Amino acid sequence: MELETLFVIGMFLTFGALLMTGYPVAWVLGGTAVIWTVVGVIAVENFGANLWFDYQSSMGLVPERIWKVVNSETLVALPMFIFMGIMLDQSGVAERLMNSMVKLFGAVRGGYAVTVIVIGVLLAATTGIIGASVVLLGMLSLPVMMQNKYDKGFAVGTACATGTLGILIPPSIMLVLMADRLAVPEASVGDLFMGAFFPGLMLGAMYVAYAIIRPMLQPNIAPVPEGTEKVTWAIVWEVAKAVVPTAALILGVLGSIFAGIATPTEASGVGALGALLLALMSGRLNLKVLNSSMQQTTRTAAFIFAIFLGATAFSVVLRGLGGDQVIEDALLGLPFGPYGVILTILFGVFLLGFFLDWVEITLIILPLVAPVVQQLGFDLVWFTILFAMCLQTSFLTPPVGFALFYIKGVAPPEIAVTDIYRGVIPFIIIQLIALAIVFVVPEIATWLPSVAYD
Repeated sequence: MELETLFVIGMFLTFGALLMTGYPVAWVLGGTAVIWTVVGVIAVENFGANLWFDYQSSMGLVPERIWKVVNSETLVALPMFIFMGIMLDQSGVAERLMNSMVKLFGAVRGGYAVTVIVIGVLLAATTGIIGASVVLLGMLSLPVMMQNKYDKGFAVGTACATGTLGILIPPSIMLVLMADRLAVPEASVGDLFMGAFFPGLMLGAMYVAYAIIRPMLQPNIAPVPEGTEKVTWAIVWEVAKAVVPTAALILGVLGSIFAGIATPTEASGVGALGALLLALMSGRLNLKVLNSSMQQTTRTAAFIFAIFLGATAFSVVLRGLGGDQVIEDALLGLPFGPYGVILTILFGVFLLGFFLDWVEITLIILPLVAPVVQQLGFDLVWFTILFAMCLQTSFLTPPVGFALFYIKGVAPPEIAVTDIYRGVIPFIIIQLIALAIVFVVPEIATWLPSVAYD
């Protein structure tokens, strides 16, 4: 085994070992980079190792790379979209949607679950903050579904999985990060947003189908509520009044991007302003809410950017040690053919999602495998959407499935951890089926970007 391969394997093993210590991921990434810079320099200068490595071409490049990160126009959209999502949570939009839609779907078997999914899709198109979405949907829906004798696993799985749709359905902060890491014109933020639009809606539709079909086969898991109102035009009008403001915001943000009127960065400003106006219209906007939203935005953005800085140092040193070439040779040397290479990457990402957050996987793994995908001649938007769909499962897979922790924090006491795990398994399977569909039918992800600017 060549020295570069040994060093690359050693670097990943060091990262994994330090991660188990409980230190913040940003520090672990940066610390691993420092350790292996020292190892590389000592190996070359003191032991004459046959390795093209020195300080200036590794850690010496980090300040310049960090400047490019903080100077990126694409990443300006990140805090704006985060603020938009947090402010929408404060505006009471979800509560109004829940109160009105439950009257529309409540009389249907599984209607409460359908209501949660529809609201989740609407929220996903306005916010990419998974923690906020999962907590909000859990708080709004779980007490009602428990009161109406829904199966615990079915109820909590629906709320938990639906809350993760925001990481895929644009505007998604994950897609913003991916576009920045790829840094190629053929996979811009706008292209990724358009590419994720139909797969996201398809996944939401599959959730709805599950919420309708399973209660038909197992009526006891979602009984028809007693004493529900008959659907009238007044109820339909109430739903319309609740949906229109949210739909207008979605149209303003995504419509301006898809129509080529605004860049994603400009549209993020429109979204932030729209969320402020919705909070003002609902009577929820005051200095306390504004201050809280700005603090949450700052903390979330700072967390992501801290990992950005650590991942930048890690990536620079890994490349200096020949990591790019080692990984490229390993993938291209697989005896599975081009599509087998893609499946191997996705399977690896799926397994990493059990132990790592999506941010680390996006910042470290995606830039390493994307050149291989391009070299094999695959559409980069298609592959990135597959990568994103695979990462969505990481929110639901233990032991590091953050959505599981979020939902447990707001779930009624009678819902146990085993109920949560049991409830999310069908949704993980649905996500993998959706991933397989997009893999077999790439046009679901590639058609809209291909015709958008024709």
